[in-house]
Amino acid sequence: MGSKANRLALDKIFKKYMMEILLVIMAIILSVSAHGFFTPNNLLSIFRSMAINGVVAFGMTMVIIGGEIDLSVGSTIALSAVLTAFVSNKLAGVGVAPEFAVVIGIAVSLLTGALIGFINGFIRTRYKIPSFIITLAMLNVIYGVAAVLSNGFPITISSEWYSFIGAGQLFRGENFQGIPVPGVWLILVFIAVAIVMNRMRFGREVYAVGGNPESARLSGINVNKVKIVIMMVVQVLAAFAGIILSSQVMAGSPQFGKGYETDIISAVIIGGASLNGGIGKTRGTFIGIIFLGVILNGMTLLGVDDYVKYIVRGSIILFAVLVNTIQLQRKDNE
Repeated sequence: MGSKANRLALDKIFKKYMMEILLVIMAIILSVSAHGFFTPNNLLSIFRSMAINGVVAFGMTMVIIGGEIDLSVGSTIALSAVLTAFVSNKLAGVGVAPEFAVVIGIAVSLLTGALIGFINGFIRTRYKIPSFIITLAMLNVIYGVAAVLSNGFPITISSEWYSFIGAGQLFRGENFQGIPVPGVWLILVFIAVAIVMNRMRFGREVYAVGGNPESARLSGINVNKVKIVIMMVVQVLAAFAGIILSSQVMAGSPQFGKGYETDIISAVIIGGASLNGGIGKTRGTFIGIIFLGVILNGMTLLGVDDYVKYIVRGSIILFAVLVNTIQLQRKDNE
Protein backbone atom coordinates (compact mmCIF):
# COMPACT_ATOMS: atom_id res chain seq x y z
CA MET A 1 0.00 0.00 0.00
CA GLY A 2 2.78 2.35 0.95
CA SER A 3 4.80 1.58 -2.17
CA LYS A 4 1.75 2.19 -4.37
CA ALA A 5 1.17 5.56 -2.69
CA ASN A 6 4.83 6.43 -3.22
CA ARG A 7 4.60 5.50 -6.89
CA LEU A 8 1.52 7.66 -7.32
CA ALA A 9 3.23 10.55 -5.55
CA LEU A 10 6.32 10.19 -7.76
CA ASP A 11 4.14 9.95 -10.86
CA LYS A 12 2.33 13.14 -9.84
CA ILE A 13 5.62 14.97 -9.23
CA PHE A 14 7.03 13.82 -12.57
CA LYS A 15 3.93 15.00 -14.45
CA LYS A 16 3.96 18.37 -12.71
CA TYR A 17 7.68 19.04 -13.06
CA MET A 18 8.45 17.00 -16.16
CA MET A 19 10.02 19.84 -18.17
CA GLU A 20 12.14 20.89 -15.19
CA ILE A 21 13.36 17.31 -14.76
CA LEU A 22 14.16 17.01 -18.48
CA LEU A 23 15.98 20.35 -18.34
CA VAL A 24 18.18 19.17 -15.48
CA ILE A 25 18.94 15.89 -17.27
CA MET A 26 19.79 17.73 -20.47
CA ALA A 27 22.04 20.18 -18.61
CA ILE A 28 23.91 17.27 -16.98
CA ILE A 29 24.41 15.57 -20.36
CA LEU A 30 25.68 18.78 -21.97
CA SER A 31 27.98 19.47 -19.02
CA VAL A 32 29.70 16.16 -19.76
CA SER A 33 29.58 16.18 -23.56
CA ALA A 34 29.91 19.87 -24.50
CA HIS A 35 33.19 21.45 -23.41
CA GLY A 36 32.68 24.82 -21.75
CA PHE A 37 28.92 24.47 -21.30
CA PHE A 38 28.77 24.59 -17.53
CA THR A 39 30.85 27.73 -17.04
CA PRO A 40 29.62 31.05 -15.62
CA ASN A 41 30.37 32.95 -18.82
CA ASN A 42 28.55 30.44 -21.05
CA LEU A 43 25.53 30.29 -18.75
CA LEU A 44 25.34 34.08 -18.80
CA SER A 45 25.67 33.95 -22.57
CA ILE A 46 22.61 31.67 -22.68
CA PHE A 47 20.81 34.10 -20.40
CA ARG A 48 21.62 37.00 -22.73
CA SER A 49 20.72 35.16 -25.94
CA MET A 50 17.29 34.10 -24.72
CA ALA A 51 16.35 37.52 -23.33
CA ILE A 52 14.88 39.00 -26.53
CA ASN A 53 12.57 36.08 -27.27
CA GLY A 54 11.88 35.67 -23.55
CA VAL A 55 10.62 39.21 -23.05
CA VAL A 56 8.05 38.69 -25.81
CA ALA A 57 7.23 35.14 -24.67
CA PHE A 58 5.81 36.39 -21.37
CA GLY A 59 3.42 38.64 -23.28
CA MET A 60 2.59 35.75 -25.61
CA THR A 61 1.77 33.66 -22.53
CA MET A 62 -0.99 36.11 -21.66
CA VAL A 63 -2.27 36.05 -25.25
CA ILE A 64 -2.34 32.25 -25.49
CA ILE A 65 -3.93 31.83 -22.05
CA GLY A 66 -6.53 34.33 -23.23
CA GLY A 67 -7.36 32.05 -26.17
CA GLU A 68 -5.61 34.05 -28.88
CA ILE A 69 -2.29 34.04 -30.75
CA ASP A 70 -0.07 36.70 -32.33
CA LEU A 71 2.13 35.78 -35.30
CA SER A 72 3.21 39.37 -36.00
CA VAL A 73 5.57 39.88 -33.05
CA GLY A 74 8.68 39.15 -35.11
CA SER A 75 7.81 41.89 -37.58
CA THR A 76 7.13 44.30 -34.72
CA ILE A 77 10.63 43.62 -33.42
CA ALA A 78 11.97 44.70 -36.82
CA LEU A 79 9.72 47.76 -37.09
CA SER A 80 10.58 48.89 -33.57
CA ALA A 81 14.32 48.69 -34.28
CA VAL A 82 13.92 50.56 -37.56
CA LEU A 83 11.59 53.18 -36.07
CA THR A 84 13.95 53.92 -33.19
CA ALA A 85 16.83 54.45 -35.61
CA PHE A 86 14.70 56.33 -38.16
CA VAL A 87 13.16 58.78 -35.68
CA SER A 88 16.38 59.40 -33.77
CA ASN A 89 18.31 60.10 -36.99
CA LYS A 90 15.63 62.45 -38.33
CA LEU A 91 15.54 64.42 -35.07
CA ALA A 92 19.33 64.51 -34.83
CA GLY A 93 19.34 65.89 -38.38
CA VAL A 94 17.32 68.93 -37.30
CA GLY A 95 19.51 69.71 -34.30
CA VAL A 96 18.12 67.54 -31.51
CA ALA A 97 20.85 66.04 -29.31
CA PRO A 98 21.40 62.35 -30.26
CA GLU A 99 20.97 61.21 -26.64
CA PHE A 100 17.56 62.86 -26.43
CA ALA A 101 16.57 61.97 -29.99
CA VAL A 102 16.94 58.24 -29.29
CA VAL A 103 14.69 58.57 -26.21
CA ILE A 104 11.96 59.98 -28.45
CA GLY A 105 12.63 57.17 -30.92
CA ILE A 106 12.15 54.60 -28.15
CA ALA A 107 8.89 56.23 -27.07
CA VAL A 108 7.58 56.28 -30.66
CA SER A 109 8.45 52.59 -31.06
CA LEU A 110 6.66 51.56 -27.86
CA LEU A 111 3.58 53.62 -28.75
CA THR A 112 3.57 52.10 -32.23
CA GLY A 113 3.66 48.64 -30.67
CA ALA A 114 0.67 49.53 -28.51
CA LEU A 115 -1.19 50.84 -31.58
CA ILE A 116 -0.51 47.65 -33.56
CA GLY A 117 -1.76 45.57 -30.65
CA PHE A 118 -4.89 47.72 -30.40
CA ILE A 119 -5.58 47.30 -34.11
CA ASN A 120 -5.13 43.52 -33.87
CA GLY A 121 -7.38 43.32 -30.82
CA PHE A 122 -10.03 45.65 -32.24
CA ILE A 123 -10.33 43.73 -35.50
CA ARG A 124 -10.44 40.47 -33.55
CA THR A 125 -13.22 41.56 -31.20
CA ARG A 126 -15.19 43.77 -33.60
CA TYR A 127 -15.28 41.54 -36.67
CA LYS A 128 -14.66 38.12 -35.03
CA ILE A 129 -11.85 37.28 -37.45
CA PRO A 130 -9.47 34.67 -35.95
CA SER A 131 -6.36 36.27 -34.48
CA PHE A 132 -4.28 33.75 -36.45
CA ILE A 133 -5.45 35.31 -39.73
CA ILE A 134 -5.23 38.92 -38.52
CA THR A 135 -1.70 38.67 -37.18
CA LEU A 136 -0.50 36.60 -40.15
CA ALA A 137 -1.59 39.46 -42.41
CA MET A 138 -0.10 42.06 -40.07
CA LEU A 139 3.19 40.17 -40.07
CA ASN A 140 3.63 41.04 -43.74
CA VAL A 141 2.24 44.57 -43.44
CA ILE A 142 4.57 45.49 -40.57
CA TYR A 143 7.64 44.03 -42.26
CA GLY A 144 6.72 46.01 -45.34
CA VAL A 145 6.49 49.26 -43.38
CA ALA A 146 9.90 48.57 -41.78
CA ALA A 147 11.43 47.92 -45.20
CA VAL A 148 9.91 51.09 -46.69
CA LEU A 149 11.16 53.28 -43.81
CA SER A 150 14.67 51.88 -44.11
CA ASN A 151 14.72 51.39 -47.89
CA GLY A 152 15.64 47.80 -47.13
CA PHE A 153 18.95 48.68 -45.49
CA PRO A 154 20.06 48.95 -41.84
CA ILE A 155 19.88 52.39 -40.21
CA THR A 156 22.63 53.16 -37.72
CA ILE A 157 21.99 54.78 -34.34
CA SER A 158 24.33 57.39 -32.89
CA SER A 159 24.02 57.58 -29.12
CA GLU A 160 26.67 56.69 -26.57
CA TRP A 161 24.36 55.36 -23.88
CA TYR A 162 21.93 53.44 -26.12
CA SER A 163 24.08 50.31 -26.36
CA PHE A 164 23.77 49.79 -22.60
CA ILE A 165 20.11 48.70 -23.03
CA GLY A 166 21.02 45.59 -24.97
CA ALA A 167 24.76 45.13 -24.59
CA GLY A 168 25.47 46.51 -21.12
CA GLN A 169 26.95 44.39 -18.33
CA LEU A 170 26.61 44.75 -14.58
CA PHE A 171 29.26 43.80 -12.01
CA ARG A 172 31.85 43.01 -14.65
CA GLY A 173 35.18 41.73 -13.31
CA GLU A 174 38.55 40.64 -14.56
CA ASN A 175 37.49 37.01 -15.06
CA PHE A 176 33.75 37.60 -15.09
CA GLN A 177 31.97 39.04 -18.10
CA GLY A 178 29.25 40.54 -15.93
CA ILE A 179 25.50 40.13 -15.72
CA PRO A 180 23.98 41.01 -19.11
CA VAL A 181 21.49 43.86 -18.95
CA PRO A 182 19.07 42.05 -21.34
CA GLY A 183 18.87 39.31 -18.72
CA VAL A 184 17.85 41.91 -16.16
CA TRP A 185 15.05 43.09 -18.47
CA LEU A 186 13.97 39.45 -18.83
CA ILE A 187 13.70 38.99 -15.06
CA LEU A 188 11.83 42.28 -14.59
CA VAL A 189 9.29 41.44 -17.28
CA PHE A 190 8.86 37.95 -15.83
CA ILE A 191 8.16 39.38 -12.36
CA ALA A 192 5.71 41.96 -13.72
CA VAL A 193 3.72 39.46 -15.81
CA ALA A 194 3.78 36.87 -13.00
CA ILE A 195 2.32 39.40 -10.58
CA VAL A 196 -0.41 40.37 -13.04
CA MET A 197 -1.35 36.79 -13.87
CA ASN A 198 -1.11 35.34 -10.36
CA ARG A 199 -1.97 38.20 -8.02
CA MET A 200 -4.22 40.62 -9.86
CA ARG A 201 -7.83 40.56 -10.95
CA PHE A 202 -6.91 41.13 -14.58
CA GLY A 203 -4.88 37.91 -14.61
CA ARG A 204 -7.88 35.94 -13.35
CA GLU A 205 -9.98 37.56 -16.06
CA VAL A 206 -7.50 36.44 -18.73
CA TYR A 207 -7.76 32.84 -17.52
CA ALA A 208 -11.55 33.08 -17.44
CA VAL A 209 -11.77 34.55 -20.94
CA GLY A 210 -9.43 31.91 -22.35
CA GLY A 211 -11.21 29.06 -20.59
CA ASN A 212 -14.78 30.01 -21.50
CA PRO A 213 -15.47 33.45 -23.04
CA GLU A 214 -19.26 33.14 -22.73
CA SER A 215 -19.13 32.21 -19.03
CA ALA A 216 -16.67 35.06 -18.47
CA ARG A 217 -19.06 37.48 -20.17
CA LEU A 218 -22.00 36.28 -18.09
CA SER A 219 -19.94 36.78 -14.91
CA GLY A 220 -19.45 40.44 -15.77
CA ILE A 221 -16.02 40.38 -17.42
CA ASN A 222 -15.52 42.66 -20.41
CA VAL A 223 -14.20 39.98 -22.76
CA ASN A 224 -13.39 42.36 -25.61
CA LYS A 225 -11.43 44.66 -23.34
CA VAL A 226 -9.36 41.78 -21.96
CA LYS A 227 -8.54 40.51 -25.44
CA ILE A 228 -7.52 43.96 -26.69
CA VAL A 229 -5.31 44.60 -23.66
CA ILE A 230 -3.41 41.32 -23.94
CA MET A 231 -2.88 41.92 -27.67
CA MET A 232 -1.47 45.35 -26.83
CA VAL A 233 0.79 43.99 -24.07
CA VAL A 234 2.50 41.44 -26.32
CA GLN A 235 3.07 44.06 -29.01
CA VAL A 236 4.57 46.56 -26.57
CA LEU A 237 6.91 43.85 -25.32
CA ALA A 238 7.79 42.96 -28.92
CA ALA A 239 8.61 46.62 -29.54
CA PHE A 240 10.77 46.63 -26.42
CA ALA A 241 12.53 43.50 -27.66
CA GLY A 242 13.26 45.33 -30.92
CA ILE A 243 14.83 48.16 -28.93
CA ILE A 244 17.02 45.68 -27.04
CA LEU A 245 18.10 44.00 -30.28
CA SER A 246 18.86 47.26 -32.09
CA SER A 247 20.90 48.53 -29.14
CA GLN A 248 23.10 45.44 -29.35
CA VAL A 249 24.20 46.32 -32.88
CA MET A 250 23.47 50.07 -32.74
CA ALA A 251 21.27 49.84 -35.81
CA GLY A 252 17.76 49.00 -36.96
CA SER A 253 17.11 46.59 -39.82
CA PRO A 254 13.95 45.25 -41.48
CA GLN A 255 15.60 41.81 -41.35
CA PHE A 256 15.45 41.72 -37.55
CA GLY A 257 12.98 39.40 -35.88
CA LYS A 258 12.36 37.07 -38.82
CA GLY A 259 11.17 33.72 -37.52
CA TYR A 260 11.30 34.85 -33.88
CA GLU A 261 7.59 34.21 -33.45
CA THR A 262 8.27 30.47 -33.83
CA ASP A 263 10.69 30.31 -30.89
CA ILE A 264 8.49 32.62 -28.83
CA ILE A 265 5.36 30.52 -29.26
CA SER A 266 7.43 27.35 -28.82
CA ALA A 267 8.68 28.51 -25.42
CA VAL A 268 5.11 29.14 -24.27
CA ILE A 269 3.88 25.75 -25.49
CA ILE A 270 6.88 23.90 -24.04
CA GLY A 271 6.09 25.67 -20.76
CA GLY A 272 2.68 23.97 -20.64
CA ALA A 273 0.27 26.52 -22.10
CA SER A 274 -2.63 25.23 -24.18
CA LEU A 275 -3.45 26.74 -27.57
CA ASN A 276 -7.10 26.20 -26.66
CA GLY A 277 -6.75 28.89 -24.00
CA GLY A 278 -7.29 29.04 -20.26
CA ILE A 279 -4.21 27.01 -19.34
CA GLY A 280 -0.63 28.16 -18.82
CA LYS A 281 1.83 29.55 -16.30
CA THR A 282 4.39 32.33 -16.44
CA ARG A 283 6.83 30.08 -14.59
CA GLY A 284 6.29 27.40 -17.21
CA THR A 285 7.14 29.84 -19.99
CA PHE A 286 10.35 30.75 -18.18
CA ILE A 287 11.28 27.05 -18.12
CA GLY A 288 10.42 26.83 -21.82
CA ILE A 289 12.69 29.79 -22.61
CA ILE A 290 15.58 28.26 -20.67
CA PHE A 291 14.91 24.87 -22.28
CA LEU A 292 15.21 26.27 -25.82
CA GLY A 293 18.20 28.43 -24.88
CA VAL A 294 20.10 25.48 -23.40
CA ILE A 295 19.34 23.23 -26.38
CA LEU A 296 20.46 25.78 -28.97
CA ASN A 297 23.58 26.65 -27.00
CA GLY A 298 24.44 22.99 -26.46
CA MET A 299 24.00 22.15 -30.14
CA THR A 300 26.22 25.10 -31.08
CA LEU A 301 28.97 23.94 -28.70
CA LEU A 302 28.70 20.42 -30.12
CA GLY A 303 28.97 21.74 -33.67
CA VAL A 304 25.55 20.48 -34.74
CA ASP A 305 24.57 21.45 -38.29
CA ASP A 306 22.10 24.35 -38.56
CA TYR A 307 19.60 22.23 -40.51
CA VAL A 308 19.66 19.58 -37.80
CA LYS A 309 18.81 22.31 -35.28
CA TYR A 310 15.50 22.86 -37.10
CA ILE A 311 14.71 19.15 -36.82
CA VAL A 312 15.51 19.08 -33.10
CA ARG A 313 13.56 22.26 -32.39
CA GLY A 314 10.50 21.05 -34.30
CA SER A 315 10.62 17.66 -32.60
CA ILE A 316 10.72 19.29 -29.16
CA ILE A 317 7.70 21.45 -29.98
CA LEU A 318 5.75 18.42 -31.22
CA PHE A 319 6.75 16.45 -28.13
CA ALA A 320 5.63 19.27 -25.81
CA VAL A 321 2.27 19.60 -27.57
CA LEU A 322 1.69 15.84 -27.41
CA VAL A 323 2.55 15.72 -23.70
CA ASN A 324 0.25 18.65 -22.91
CA THR A 325 -2.58 17.10 -24.92
CA ILE A 326 -2.21 13.70 -23.22
CA GLN A 327 -2.16 15.29 -19.77
CA LEU A 328 -5.31 17.31 -20.53
CA GLN A 329 -7.07 14.20 -21.82
CA ARG A 330 -6.16 12.31 -18.64
CA LYS A 331 -7.52 15.14 -16.49
CA ASP A 332 -10.78 15.12 -18.45
CA ASN A 333 -11.13 11.36 -17.96
CA GLU A 334 -10.43 11.43 -14.21
